[in-house]
Order: sequence, then structure tokens, then C-alpha cells
Amino acid sequence: MVQPGQPDMQMILQQAQKMQEQLQQAQAELATAEVTGQAGNGLVEVTVTAQLEPRSVKIDPKVVDPDDVETLQDLVAGALQDAVRAAQNLQQEKMGPLASGLDMGGLGLGGPGTIEG
Repeated sequence: MVQPGQPDMQMILQQAQKMQEQLQQAQAELATAEVTGQAGNGLVEVTVTAQLEPRSVKIDPKVVDPDDVETLQDLVAGALQDAVRAAQNLQQEKMGPLASGLDMGGLGLGGPGTIEG
């Protein structure tokens, strides 16, 4: 029997198992999700997974100028930054709600902001 003010261990274990299942599902979704970053109004596009693994780089031929390699380098770097930002946003979208659910009935096992994406 649960004493007043004491957490129900069965309920906590069920919540923990549900959270673990949700976490695994979110991780599986992130493993296959891809995001694209761009720079120069789409002149350079970089696609990465939500786990920041590069998938592809697309460069519009009109931005390729042998006399101005620096601009192309800047555009690639900008597209990479945009893709990483998009991946981090997707991670937060998938994992953020799980972080707030880790409080586990006030046991101090987590809470908002505990897991960073």
C-alpha cells in the first residue's frame, strides 16, 4: 500500500517504461530524418541527417567562379550552419517533450531543460 505523500513505484516504473519507448522511437526517427540547409538563396544546399551525418552537397554552377573561391567556401559554410541548426531544431522537437516528462512525479529525476538537443 502506498503511504500518503509517497510515490507509487508501480506507476513510476510504468512511466519510465513508457518514456523509454518514446525515447527509442524518437531516436529511430532522428536516425532516418534528413534536413537541408541552404545559403545564397539556394545556390548551395547541404543535406544532413538529424544526427549531423552529411548526406549531400548541391552547388549551383553559376556560383562556381575560379577567381572567387572564397565566396563559394562561405556559401558552403553557411549552408552547413543552416543544416546543423535545422537538425538541432528537429532534435529538440523530437526529444524536448521527453525531457519534461522525466520529472517522474517530483523525484528530481529530470525536468524541463535536463536533456539538451
